[in-house]
Amino acid sequence: MAANVEAIKAAIEALSETDYVALRQWFSEKDWENWDRQIEADSKSGKLDFLIAEAKKEKEQGMLKAL
Repeated sequence: MAANVEAIKAAIEALSETDYVALRQWFSEKDWENWDRQIEADSKSGKLDFLIAEAKKEKEQGMLKAL
């Protein structure tokens, strides 16, 4: 596997600026897609319910600030 990573690194180093920018954009989009899937899964499983409870509590206490 390390050889594959090294080969990929070498290939990235050889990219033109245009191709490098396109690759960075692709990675960024892929990261955001993964993040969205993880947040959705965590939300459906109830892992984020504590955030809703915390926000409701702070609202009841008048601790929320307007944006």
